[in-house]
Amino acid sequence: MTDNPDHEAEVVTYEVRGPVAVVTMNRPDYRNAQNSRMTYALDAAFGRAVEDPEVKVIVLAGNGKHFSAGHDIGTPGRDHHVRYENKAALWWDHVDRAGGDQRFARESEVYLGMCRRWREIPKPMVAMVQGACIAGGLMLAWVCDLIVAADDAFFSDPVVRMGIPGVEYFAHPWVMGPRAAKEFLFTGDRFSAAQAEKWGMVNRVVPRDELTTETFALAERIAAMPQFGLALTKKAVNQAEDLMGMRAGMDSVFGLHHFAHAHNAEVGADSLGGMNARTMKSAAAEGNGTK
Repeated sequence: MTDNPDHEAEVVTYEVRGPVAVVTMNRPDYRNAQNSRMTYALDAAFGRAVEDPEVKVIVLAGNGKHFSAGHDIGTPGRDHHVRYENKAALWWDHVDRAGGDQRFARESEVYLGMCRRWREIPKPMVAMVQGACIAGGLMLAWVCDLIVAADDAFFSDPVVRMGIPGVEYFAHPWVMGPRAAKEFLFTGDRFSAAQAEKWGMVNRVVPRDELTTETFALAERIAAMPQFGLALTKKAVNQAEDLMGMRAGMDSVFGLHHFAHAHNAEVGADSLGGMNARTMKSAAAEGNGTK
């Protein structure tokens, strides 16, 4: 890894509570926006949990008011120009590339590739979600096997405002069904935890002050099961999803995603359709609010 401009404290923390490893995103001042430093710190923490035979279940959490507001597209710690050693994709590094080559190389690694890598972790993963779970934050929750949401949680994928058909790890039709996925994407609206539960996107909705207690009670119940049995069961369900077209569907949409980036760059000022963190937040505020 070369020079990194992000001088924040640890962007991911790790602790073990009995049979449960807790991996916590730790950029609360930026609503846990995901930069590359966080991506690789998450990967290292997950690897540590996988290798620890005493860990049966992994909980993914976000420090502060929000789980994750998505990809980092505007904080002082944004590090898209920094070189990191590829872990998920056998592809060249993006730093010295240009145009679509650069975007495809980076997003194949830090977004689609990493999420697929984490989906295959052989230990059950539970996302503990409060506040915002937006765009790239959805990807982090969706790679987990179960999602426990606080009643103040809200979910959205507003990148259609950029002319882009959803985030890179395009799990929408599988985690909520095709019609809900279309409403979710077409409107860009925020949807409540209660609505997400109706769609089947989250397992449980609990009061905010009970989120930690309820999540760990579930994790510890799962941890009582045989470890190898859990690993095989997770693999069985993942394989079934892939037989329903999930992996191939993601590949096809990833191509559309990058076609949209290229179109934006060709007809406008940049690959994001002229949108940035401030304008995206403003557009969301002008919408219909949480459903």
